Amino acid sequence: MANKDMGRRHFIGRLTAASVAGMIGPALQAFSAVPSKKAGVLAVLGGEPVRAAVKKWPKWPHVDDRMIEEVVKTTKSGIWSRIQSPVNGAVATFEKQFAAMTGAKHCIGTGSGTQALAICVEALGIGPGDEVITSPYTDFGTVSAILTSRALPVLADLDPASYQLDPADVERKITPRTKAIMPVHIMGLPADMDRIMAIATKHNLKVIEDACQGALAKYRGKALGTIGHLGCFSFQASKSIACGEGGAIVGNDDQLMDQCYTVHNHGTNRKGKHVTIGPKNRMNEFEAAILNGQLPTAADRFLLRNKNVAYLNSKLKGFAGLVPQKQYEGTESGGFYNWALSYKKEHFNNASRQQFLKAVAAEGIALSPYIPNGLHREAWIDHILELDEYKNIFPAERLKKFREDAAQMPGCDQVCAEMIVLPGSGPLIAGTADMDDIINAIMKVYENRDKLASL
Repeated sequence: MANKDMGRRHFIGRLTAASVAGMIGPALQAFSAVPSKKAGVLAVLGGEPVRAAVKKWPKWPHVDDRMIEEVVKTTKSGIWSRIQSPVNGAVATFEKQFAAMTGAKHCIGTGSGTQALAICVEALGIGPGDEVITSPYTDFGTVSAILTSRALPVLADLDPASYQLDPADVERKITPRTKAIMPVHIMGLPADMDRIMAIATKHNLKVIEDACQGALAKYRGKALGTIGHLGCFSFQASKSIACGEGGAIVGNDDQLMDQCYTVHNHGTNRKGKHVTIGPKNRMNEFEAAILNGQLPTAADRFLLRNKNVAYLNSKLKGFAGLVPQKQYEGTESGGFYNWALSYKKEHFNNASRQQFLKAVAAEGIALSPYIPNGLHREAWIDHILELDEYKNIFPAERLKKFREDAAQMPGCDQVCAEMIVLPGSGPLIAGTADMDDIINAIMKVYENRDKLASL
């Protein structure tokens, strides 16, 4: 028990660049000893697949006896809402542990990552007539969180190599109405936070980190979510720390975090006074029980994902056909919600991405696209521009410019056209031989690239 509890007390200390490197180093040394398979007939054309169908990936979500024990304990306790035990309940316990894991002073559990983001927008006083700059390449929850307060989600284009916000375009999109920047740490890798924080400081803007995919990842010695003014996480079922739904806000500003608490508690503050506007977005005790049961071992899986991604990326070093997601200087580790790469069809005899994916899938490796098109190409833009509240709040010229700018996202369009991913939660906690299967399947398809046009 003492060894497991150590994960609760010293979690953040384990997630240093040195500790990640310590696990990654041996993997890279071992990699050179792995023989590459000779290209044979593609499985999609009748050949033998690289990975046999009987070989399974680790099951996800992660479930173990400790998690089950925590849920049973909560069930028997009869304390199912956080307000029944605001100091010692499962939610309060989770908040203390997750704050310690991230190095944040405070944490608030919420019902989802989307709720966490929306609470932050409201708590910062952002509302009708205000603007928040964010990414077009993200779950719609990011934009929805801004729309909930009837602010305008202004989209900035991406760096097509990192899939992250392009700071130069962020700065171009700032107007007198801009109140905050909401960078998205896509795939759980850090955005270019040095430049984003510098821009925010220069223009007196708040920064809300969408770290929903980036639990435990670190950038220049800080956990994602603790670099800006507020940070948000998701524990939806596909995430690396999961409870079905669920989310969290972390921060170091006492007053601001108290305001987040009040907003998330239907406008009622910690003293029980009804003082503002807010939904009821509280995390429930069962969600927290599941999280409390898995937190002691979450670091082990986190480190394994980082080791495996380093292993995979090392094999692809110098390979022009598939280019792993760019990491900014200062990145120490990543959440790796997915292992993401850019498919360069010109190095596969101009075979389409779909033809490549069909061939790799037949070899037993299920790679896929991610977001099919950016949020700048979704119907919500037309919808909000027809709403009376937006027409009444924003000048017609501003809304026209908003629409025009949203139509021009070449970086995002490139990312949508090129990206392929391997899910991080299950496959990236598999063994070294499984990682070899991934690389061998990719290389077998590459060596047979002249056959892809027929698929």
